[in-house]
Amino acid sequence: MVAMALDIGEKRVGIAVSDATGRIASPVKVLPASEVIGMARPFRMLLEDYEPEILVCGRPMTLAGEEGPQAARVMEQARAIGRAAGLPVAFADERLSSTEAKRILREQGLNERSMRGKVDMVAASVFLQTWLDEHRAG
Repeated sequence: MVAMALDIGEKRVGIAVSDATGRIASPVKVLPASEVIGMARPFRMLLEDYEPEILVCGRPMTLAGEEGPQAARVMEQARAIGRAAGLPVAFADERLSSTEAKRILREQGLNERSMRGKVDMVAASVFLQTWLDEHRAG
């Protein structure tokens, strides 16, 4: 099962996908949020290329495990994208995914400036990998 992850931000959406077996998440791209929410051609092309069976969207949570201040907006946008794409939507805890993404990119030798534009898609792959592992185990 191919899953596509969306890390929905106010300005950008990081996108990651799983392989066909649903075992490995990989970062794909970052698109302007308006293109994803509006189902613009670049996002539709990704849906056609990867043919996901489910959208896994990051759910903003506080470190205490409660829904963060952005959660309602992000979840409503995620559901709207799912309806427009005709795909079911699942939510994954995205706590610390950006921190982990920055750590991964630093290990690859990138500095803050060269990380810009990459963090969102790597963060999406981080929470997608966790979601895949949980769903494979359970």
